[in-house]
Amino acid sequence: MTRETDERTGVTNGEQGAAPRRGAPRGRLGRIVAQAAVLAVVAGATSAFAVMHKQVTVDVDGQQVQVEGFGRTVGAVLAGAQIEVGDGDLVAPGLHESVTKGEQIVVRHGRDLNLVVDGEPQTVWTTALTVGEAVEGLGLRDGDVRLSASRSEPLGREALRVSTEKTIHLAVDGQVIDGVSSAATVRDALKDIGLVLNEGDEVSVPLDATAVDGLVVLVTRALTDAETRTEAVKFKVEEIKDPGLAKGTKVVVTKGKAGIRTTTYQLDTVGGVVTDRQALSSVVTTEPVTQVVHVGTMVLPDPSDIHVSPGSAQAIARDLAAARGWGDDQFACLVTLWNHESGWRINAENKSSGAYGIPQALPGTKMASVGADWRTNPATQITWGLGYIKNRYKTPCGAWASFQSQGWY
Repeated sequence: MTRETDERTGVTNGEQGAAPRRGAPRGRLGRIVAQAAVLAVVAGATSAFAVMHKQVTVDVDGQQVQVEGFGRTVGAVLAGAQIEVGDGDLVAPGLHESVTKGEQIVVRHGRDLNLVVDGEPQTVWTTALTVGEAVEGLGLRDGDVRLSASRSEPLGREALRVSTEKTIHLAVDGQVIDGVSSAATVRDALKDIGLVLNEGDEVSVPLDATAVDGLVVLVTRALTDAETRTEAVKFKVEEIKDPGLAKGTKVVVTKGKAGIRTTTYQLDTVGGVVTDRQALSSVVTTEPVTQVVHVGTMVLPDPSDIHVSPGSAQAIARDLAAARGWGDDQFACLVTLWNHESGWRINAENKSSGAYGIPQALPGTKMASVGADWRTNPATQITWGLGYIKNRYKTPCGAWASFQSQGWY
């Protein structure tokens, strides 16, 4: 047999069939590699979508909304769910924070709240849902104010009337009574102090007038033909030294209340004119309530003489924040927040507002609820500040988000 060369393939007879068989495995291997590459891309994309896909709960102004969407940050998830957030709104965690599956996001839309505080109208920005939350945001203590609506009521569009605690100087029955009341009107303030008005008595201030701190009310008793008359009995003021309060601090623990004396008179009249008036009997029918005042005796060092470095204060804050379950991400928000507020100085003081300390408590005396050394102890200040953030904003990042939107927290 002759071996001839094929001009097209360049191989001799008997070798043509071998070449294709050697090439076949290489073709299948190429297809397998290509298919594997495609599968890897698909698998990678599927994994990425799985990571991006989120199921979270969004609390929008008190309403729970279940959201499913794709996004790495809080802002992306909210945008995907078409939940709008504007300047001045509260979002916790912050818009740029990463979000994980099952996490809860809180959104509070802010608005202007019309207030009338002791008769003075004002407007404040709030993200509160209820009357109680709004009042707390004003820095007013629970027992020191009276409101035109229940604390549990949702905020409405009508103006919220707030009456703060005040001292009323009452001149009546030959004595001066300094009573404490949070009533909105003079009429209700006099009732709080325990004054009973008789028919025909005259008051120097209209009874429906707004009660303001330091108001002086003169009561002129009417003389009638009645044989009995009620008079106010001035209450005593008892001051108790309290070593747990800073020197110069006074706290009213029990509000004083005037008693009532009922006196029976014999009246001598001539032509309808009283010529003589003699008391026949006088009985205290309601005992006065003694006003108890705690007076601080603790001598605190001058805050300017105490030096606590910002780094030391931050080290304390890191431990206290960790004890609340807040990690480095939340601590970073806290550092930034209080850098803006006080520079982490324990004696930082805002002369115009009265805000004081590392967290800039307003007023600074609020921190006395944690410790009497609130002026000088960073741990006391930080403990109060973290508690305030927890109750109002849930997390430091929530507080920082509020600060960014409205310039305060």
